Amino acid sequence: MPIYEYRCQECGEITEALVSMGEKADVACSKCGSRKVERKLSTFAARGSSSASTGGATSDSCPTGTYPLS
Repeated sequence: MPIYEYRCQECGEITEALVSMGEKADVACSKCGSRKVERKLSTFAARGSSSASTGGATSDSCPTGTYPLS
Protein backbone atom coordinates (compact mmCIF):
# COMPACT_ATOMS: atom_id res chain seq x y z
CA MET A 1 0.00 0.00 0.00
CA PRO A 2 1.35 3.42 -0.90
CA ILE A 3 1.64 6.25 1.61
CA TYR A 4 -0.08 9.43 0.51
CA GLU A 5 0.28 12.93 1.95
CA TYR A 6 -2.78 15.06 2.55
CA ARG A 7 -2.95 18.78 3.34
CA CYS A 8 -5.77 19.98 5.57
CA GLN A 9 -7.76 22.81 3.99
CA GLU A 10 -8.77 24.05 7.46
CA CYS A 11 -5.44 24.30 9.34
CA GLY A 12 -2.75 23.46 6.73
CA GLU A 13 -1.42 20.40 8.62
CA ILE A 14 0.20 17.66 6.51
CA THR A 15 -1.06 14.15 7.29
CA GLU A 16 0.20 10.85 5.88
CA ALA A 17 -2.08 7.87 5.28
CA LEU A 18 -1.66 4.32 3.99
CA VAL A 19 -4.28 3.81 1.29
CA SER A 20 -4.89 0.74 -0.86
CA MET A 21 -4.60 1.45 -4.57
CA GLY A 22 -8.02 1.88 -6.15
CA GLU A 23 -9.64 2.55 -2.77
CA LYS A 24 -11.17 5.92 -1.93
CA ALA A 25 -9.41 7.34 1.10
CA ASP A 26 -11.37 8.49 4.14
CA VAL A 27 -8.68 10.66 5.72
CA ALA A 28 -9.03 13.11 8.60
CA CYS A 29 -6.49 15.74 9.63
CA SER A 30 -4.27 14.49 12.45
CA LYS A 31 -4.27 17.94 14.08
CA CYS A 32 -7.84 19.31 13.90
CA GLY A 33 -9.83 16.25 12.74
CA SER A 34 -11.27 17.96 9.66
CA ARG A 35 -12.14 15.74 6.70
CA LYS A 36 -11.50 18.64 4.28
CA VAL A 37 -8.14 17.35 3.05
CA GLU A 38 -6.55 17.31 -0.39
CA ARG A 39 -3.98 14.80 -1.58
CA LYS A 40 -0.60 16.35 -2.32
CA LEU A 41 1.69 15.43 -5.15
CA SER A 42 4.49 13.61 -3.38
CA THR A 43 8.10 13.13 -4.32
CA PHE A 44 9.86 9.84 -3.83
CA ALA A 45 13.36 8.89 -2.81
CA ALA A 46 15.35 6.59 -5.03
CA ARG A 47 18.05 4.50 -3.45
CA GLY A 48 21.36 3.98 -5.12
CA SER A 49 25.05 4.48 -4.68
CA SER A 50 26.21 8.04 -4.24
CA SER A 51 28.60 7.72 -7.17
CA ALA A 52 25.72 6.79 -9.47
CA SER A 53 23.70 9.85 -8.55
CA THR A 54 26.66 12.27 -8.77
CA GLY A 55 28.34 10.89 -11.87
CA GLY A 56 31.24 9.55 -9.81
CA ALA A 57 32.04 12.86 -8.13
CA THR A 58 32.31 13.10 -4.38
CA SER A 59 32.28 16.04 -2.04
CA ASP A 60 36.05 15.53 -1.60
CA SER A 61 36.71 16.00 -5.31
CA CYS A 62 34.32 18.97 -5.57
CA PRO A 63 34.96 21.10 -2.50
CA THR A 64 32.49 23.80 -3.55
CA GLY A 65 29.62 21.31 -3.42
CA THR A 66 29.00 21.45 -7.16
CA TYR A 67 29.37 18.47 -9.42
CA PRO A 68 30.82 18.43 -12.93
CA LEU A 69 28.26 18.46 -15.72
CA SER A 70 29.05 15.84 -18.31
